[in-house]
Amino acid sequence: MKFLLIGHFCFDVHHPENGREQVHYGGIYRVMTAMASIMGKGDTAVPVFGLGKADYDEVVQKGSGLSNVSMEAIYELPGPTNRVHYYASTEGPSVTCSKDLAPPIPYEKIRRQLSVDGILVNMVSGSDVTLETLDHIRMAIRAHNISLHFDYHNLTLGIGEEHRRYRRPLEEWRRWAFMTDTVQLNEEEIAGLTPDRMSEERVVAHMLTLGIKGMVITRGAAGVSIFANEHKHVVRTDVAGISVDGGKTDSTGCGDVFGAAFHYHFTKTSDLRASAEFANSVAASHIRPGPGGGTQVTANRRLS
Repeated sequence: MKFLLIGHFCFDVHHPENGREQVHYGGIYRVMTAMASIMGKGDTAVPVFGLGKADYDEVVQKGSGLSNVSMEAIYELPGPTNRVHYYASTEGPSVTCSKDLAPPIPYEKIRRQLSVDGILVNMVSGSDVTLETLDHIRMAIRAHNISLHFDYHNLTLGIGEEHRRYRRPLEEWRRWAFMTDTVQLNEEEIAGLTPDRMSEERVVAHMLTLGIKGMVITRGAAGVSIFANEHKHVVRTDVAGISVDGGKTDSTGCGDVFGAAFHYHFTKTSDLRASAEFANSVAASHIRPGPGGGTQVTANRRLS
């Protein structure tokens, strides 16, 4: 099978209170590496994103070393590559700033790659694609039985002073989900999604009238909930979190990994519960444990 991965690449820049700045590949690159780790023989993943000229050769070369990943759709940006800065603090929550945001991925870059079995759209920066581009994708694939997974992610965040991210409602939240097969949010994202602060139950009920086959809400240590419409009734299935050894754990990017694994398995099987269980296991394996006792963790990401 062939999978199209759409979303912005970014450099994650971590600024600890004491210690040296650390830079890691982030954004859709985490989805790429997760897909590469689980795909079978004959599967291919094709990511679509832009890179600044200074970073293009290095990232493409590294990505080309991933098994079953094609870098043919990567293109060069006129400006710098996205950077997301994390400022740690012992006195309060960490501060996340998004700088050098890339423009939305043009539909023309995506249109050439639509002969696939599955499409994953992850709103890594919140401006990865426009609603018009998503509409074009949906119209182009609607008669071809191509699975489409949509992760709201940072579409639920705005950017304020000093590039700081903040939670804000999304006026067109229904339109983004329309005609997708599966939709993903975490608890914070769904809680702040609607302008009138709808309850989770009402949001789910509205979503499932839009033709969605399944909705996934990740809940950190509590696991993940799956919702589907069966005989005009909303059915909820809960999947428990997975215990990971270690005291302090870093779960950055686990929501991205979860989405990649869930989409891959669901495209193969059309089984929501089995796909969530598989994705839970894959996401947990990407958590970096620290010293100390065990903790329950699953695919709940930090703001990025």
